[in-house]
Amino acid sequence: MSRSHHSRIPLLGAIAMTLLMETACGGGGGIDVGSGGTGISGSVIKGPTANATVIAYAVSAGQPGAQIGSATTDANGNFTMAVASYTGPVMLQASAGTYRDEATGALMTMAAGDVMTAVLPSVASGATISGIQVTPVTSMAQTRAQQLTGGMTDANIAAANTAMGNYFSVSDILHVQPMNPLVPGSGAGAGPDARNYGMTLAAMSQYAKSLNMANSSDLVTAMMSDASDGMMNGRRGSGPISMGGMMGNPTMSPTAGTSGLATAMTNFAMSPANLSGLTAADVAPLAQKMSSSGGQF
Repeated sequence: MSRSHHSRIPLLGAIAMTLLMETACGGGGGIDVGSGGTGISGSVIKGPTANATVIAYAVSAGQPGAQIGSATTDANGNFTMAVASYTGPVMLQASAGTYRDEATGALMTMAAGDVMTAVLPSVASGATISGIQVTPVTSMAQTRAQQLTGGMTDANIAAANTAMGNYFSVSDILHVQPMNPLVPGSGAGAGPDARNYGMTLAAMSQYAKSLNMANSSDLVTAMMSDASDGMMNGRRGSGPISMGGMMGNPTMSPTAGTSGLATAMTNFAMSPANLSGLTAADVAPLAQKMSSSGGQF
């Protein structure tokens, strides 16, 4: 989640790769796109996020442009929207809304000014696209794509999406639905990608808890900023990253996105909050991968 107002969307995060060009079949049902319009459906997941506002922006010259659609998520975090006739990349931005924090079990409201994002490579006017996930990971990827030379071009969107997916061992961060570890036994029915995705989001929640952050959305904002330069090292370029929501406004640890998340993932797996059935041994390969990555993605 990134500090919002539209004039500061350069801080937002990147997404994307292939699109499902099919009749909408999830995330809220069918979409009446009208004549020449585009339909987009999917889910906002920081834990399923209810009553979030989802806005679609056109992408112009690699940067966020005009608003072309909007929707509100339902109780399960799902949304559907009709988008004005437009061909090109689309950036989605989700704000507000409430979610069940994985590590604490608390019902949290996204902090004022925090957003999550996803960016879709070029869509054709009249297409119907379903199953899009808007998550902290897609947000991190979107931020990276926007900071690459040329901004959010199709090539940069694909590159950032792939890199962020590789970092967390998720094959398609835009379409794989994260496992919800707060649902009992959810690990048994989930594939490896969904497991890794869900436990990555839970690790962010656990790391925020370890820092005594009042709202885990502030941690996601910091992770988005950290990912923007392609190196998880607690810095945005050469500058330190402020950890909003913490007493004294400290800066981000250089190991937050590597061994910090890895330790948090293991700790969450061993905690009573984890109802998925997955164990520390199950997440060990991903935790080890993050710890030894050096932060490069």
